[in-house]
Amino acid sequence: MSLTVPNDLLDQAKAGDVDDAAFVTCVRDSLPYAWSLISDLASRREQTGAEFADNTVPPPSEEARGQLLRCLASDAMRGALERHFGVRLAFQNCHRVAVFDPTATKALQEFVTPRAQILNQKPELVDC
Repeated sequence: MSLTVPNDLLDQAKAGDVDDAAFVTCVRDSLPYAWSLISDLASRREQTGAEFADNTVPPPSEEARGQLLRCLASDAMRGALERHFGVRLAFQNCHRVAVFDPTATKALQEFVTPRAQILNQKPELVDC
């Protein structure tokens, strides 16, 4: 299961639209490793003013890796985090997450090319 959903949020979903802030809180509480990594990258990008900040360190455990994969594989979670942090997210392999300034379209386009993906490959990441 991707998220641990509190009963009040489940009731909200059954009744209609889900509040974005409540959904973001659910993601934060359910996927703490993914949340922490993305939050730290967003802060670093904002503090430096760079077009993007990325992570190149593999997750510390399979549980952490699973959180990251579940978070970034979900359009709903990814979109909510992009709105919350005011960034664009991109993902390579099983751990290279990048947060982009929304105006950094060229840098984002370069990051998501097949060339960039191939250059990011390493033998130890084959089964990540």
